[in-house]
Amino acid sequence: MGIEAIGMDRKIQTLSGGQRAKVILAKLLLEQPNVLLLDEPTNFLDKEHVEWLASYLTTFKGAFIVVSHDDRFLEKITTCICNIELGMIKKYHGTFSDFIRQKEHLKEDYIRQYRTQQRHIEKTEAYIRKNIAGNNSKIAKGRRKQLDRMERIAAPTTIQKPTFEFREIPLQAQTTLAVHDLEVGYGTPLLPKINLSVAAGEKLIITGFNGIGKSTLLKTLVRSIPAISGKFRFSEQVKVGYYEQDLKWEDGRMTPMQVISDAYPKLTKKEIFSHLARCGVKDEHVTQAIRSLSGGEQAKVRLCLLLLSPTNFLILDEPTNHLDIDAKEALQQALIAFSGSLILVSHEADFYQGWTDRILNIGH
Repeated sequence: MGIEAIGMDRKIQTLSGGQRAKVILAKLLLEQPNVLLLDEPTNFLDKEHVEWLASYLTTFKGAFIVVSHDDRFLEKITTCICNIELGMIKKYHGTFSDFIRQKEHLKEDYIRQYRTQQRHIEKTEAYIRKNIAGNNSKIAKGRRKQLDRMERIAAPTTIQKPTFEFREIPLQAQTTLAVHDLEVGYGTPLLPKINLSVAAGEKLIITGFNGIGKSTLLKTLVRSIPAISGKFRFSEQVKVGYYEQDLKWEDGRMTPMQVISDAYPKLTKKEIFSHLARCGVKDEHVTQAIRSLSGGEQAKVRLCLLLLSPTNFLILDEPTNHLDIDAKEALQQALIAFSGSLILVSHEADFYQGWTDRILNIGH
């Protein structure tokens, strides 16, 4: 798991999210369990260790239940999928791609059955209206009883997909960020001296092993922690929007409504509900304590805060962690449409491949 490289005597609270995930997994697997219950195990893990975990699970002799939004990971490990939707759970046998095909086929079949039944109901009701008071009254009453006893197929429902759109500020400077001999870390440098520049509108991806210093670099750039040495400079026109990897809140008892209201007091309740809904936060969760929400719902609240802040330079640290497929697609489309500069730390190549300008693999 690469834990020796992390340092066996390091305090757990000093480790990155990915490093902590590795320690937790190592402890779990050393217990040699018969059944594994893994909740989003690939969050925070780098690509190499996601592949390692997939290989381990495919040869694991016991049973396991995994909750995950990582399609590629699921494709490698699953023999069946239990899909929870609309208050029901349905089991599909096969791989993840088999599940997608079966689900789509069943959805089409359900819609076909619903429409057939609706046509039958409309035809029967028209007959009843026409004949209830005439010579065929007895037949009409019989058909009305049949309709009353009929088990009606519920109308297909569509789940509202989130939509993200960043509020952009014009950007005219050619170079938005210049970094010269920058050393980052906590007391001692984690990386060699960094030299780079980001042009206006450039989309830069940063990858690398867990704990190598990616998050530390971003925290240094947004001045959460001081640089050890060297310097960096943003253009005067730059307004940075930052998404932190860890879902930390000043007060976990606050609701999403209160969190947004505190940050943007001029917004009305109706406007806050609307913004949260567009980000995919469910109505019933808007007034719940934020610490009681799932990681995915908390991530959407964090994204909502970011979307409300005008920006022309985004710095995002693993924003896809916790997000479901629909939210990932919506975020991807929003970043493609974003015309400002972007620094994105991500271990999900499927998320950023094909639309970014440059990939920087630090530590190599």
